[in-house]
Amino acid sequence: MPALDHLDHLDTDQRPRPLDGILIADFARVLAGPYCTMLLGDLGATVIKVESPAGDDTRTWTPPVRNGIATYYLAINRNKRSVTLDFKDAEDLRLAQELSARADVFIENFKPGGLKRFGLDYDAVARRNQGVIYASISGFGTAEGAALPGYDLVVQAVSGLMSLTGDADGPAYRSGMSVFDVVAGLHTAIGILAALQHRGRTGVGQHVEVSLLASALSGMVNQSSAYVAGGVVPTRMGNAHPSLFPYDPLPTADLDLIVIAGNNGQFRKLCDVLGLPELPDDPRFINNEDRTRNRDALRPLLIERLRTRTADEWFHALSAAGVACGPINTVAGGVTLARDLGLNPVVEVGTGEHAVPMIRNPITFSRTPPRYELPPPTLGQDSEQVRSWLRKPTSVDRLDQHPAHRANPSRETVEHSTD
Repeated sequence: MPALDHLDHLDTDQRPRPLDGILIADFARVLAGPYCTMLLGDLGATVIKVESPAGDDTRTWTPPVRNGIATYYLAINRNKRSVTLDFKDAEDLRLAQELSARADVFIENFKPGGLKRFGLDYDAVARRNQGVIYASISGFGTAEGAALPGYDLVVQAVSGLMSLTGDADGPAYRSGMSVFDVVAGLHTAIGILAALQHRGRTGVGQHVEVSLLASALSGMVNQSSAYVAGGVVPTRMGNAHPSLFPYDPLPTADLDLIVIAGNNGQFRKLCDVLGLPELPDDPRFINNEDRTRNRDALRPLLIERLRTRTADEWFHALSAAGVACGPINTVAGGVTLARDLGLNPVVEVGTGEHAVPMIRNPITFSRTPPRYELPPPTLGQDSEQVRSWLRKPTSVDRLDQHPAHRANPSRETVEHSTD
């Protein structure tokens, strides 16, 4: 493996991070790949984001914007450096290949086979870099589905997710976010970390492949299992759960409240708070299977009591008793709740006019915490630095020692939300 030129950071917290010393050549675009590499960058990896002169598509996905920059792009591109490389230019292509030779991880989401003509496919990169972890994200794999464009909404449709989303007698709906892009990004991160562990034992890299459809079928967990293990084709049930009741939004005196009783003990607590202590011993409701089968009889009994108080009153009373429940918040309400619960959901990355409030990495470490040093880069912001480094032997110049090095200390905040 070529010597790694890792960037030192100007953060006041100099504790080591799990992926310090790992260089990622990020040739991915849009969501799944960039989300994966941002999370790895938070954990110490040096991420070089390679963009065409036109830039990542998400730079133009507006509105909304912050200071004229798409918030979609901002959400998934901190802790990276951007270099623009035009593969049609011979020198730029040579630099892209040189980057692939120096990288610990190469990640891409081009159409399968699309990088072969540039000498950037797995076989070509592995020949020049035996230890590389080469991660490919596709829509439908590399066999019969290789030619199909991979968009999250298409995968939500063909995987069956949309057949599960919406009212039973209404139209199918997409998830409110690109759920399978995110799941695929997480699966890719797991694959990369596992491959790095294997390389640490053997010195040999490998090809890690993830498809949106495979991630979707895995991510639908109990619903896909219902079919493959039980022979049952799940259908839309609105907000109801096929195997649990109550597990629904139920009306109160003012607003709907999510109420969950996942086992017999929780159901008894719920009934005690509602003033219905007899229900857990009713033969129709003794076990979860009984309650699920007889939900049409149980639902009105619960609603009758819930309508006597407001959602907020029930939220506090039920939560105090250990019953899972919650209001249906806006995103603003969700960020506020996380702040109120001490989760410190927002970090401010960068300083001054370049500071960007962002949702923090969700993983907490007791010894090697994430750090938030670089705000999402402007297009080609680090091109001069990265190009200069790639043109020199790795033993001559480290990227972190280059005078064009860009780093900003981060400030964490719980007061400033992204709403």
